Amino acid sequence: MPSDIDSAIFENAPVGLIYTEDRIIRRCNARFAVTFGYAANELEGASLAMLYPSSDEFANTGEHWTRELLEHGAYADERIMRRRDGALFWCRVRGQALDPARPLARAVWSFSDLSAERPVAVLSRRERQVGMLLVEGLTAKEIARRLEISPRTVHVHKNRLMARFGVRNSLELVRCLTAVPR
Repeated sequence: MPSDIDSAIFENAPVGLIYTEDRIIRRCNARFAVTFGYAANELEGASLAMLYPSSDEFANTGEHWTRELLEHGAYADERIMRRRDGALFWCRVRGQALDPARPLARAVWSFSDLSAERPVAVLSRRERQVGMLLVEGLTAKEIARRLEISPRTVHVHKNRLMARFGVRNSLELVRCLTAVPR
């Protein structure tokens, strides 16, 4: 049973915090609820799927989280999430499995809203996926394996991203995808 101080720390953390069981939100703090535009009682018992831009991204992220948590015990990335009103925003996600053998069975997650630092460009789901993996430093071949597409298709999406952002190379593209507005 958590103490009053434990509850106060959880509830007043400067980032959104959740405890999940099999990707179902069992407990969340006020910052998490406000970030996504809900009341806490609307989120508790709900699937994390409602916070993703698409069901495919929810499924793919679950598979990726499972691999990373099994291998490292912790997870970290920056990704596009969806608010209650449908608005998309960049979010920093960090997770820790409570049972390393069953990583999604019980986990603690933090979510930080990055929308003030990184506005969302209108991209297709696949462009977002390729862009996020480029930011992680993956090569076209690694991205192709992760997304189960051909390296040539990765290059097509990368070239579209470069044209959309008006950049000449991968370094400039990554800089645009992670840029903090001045």
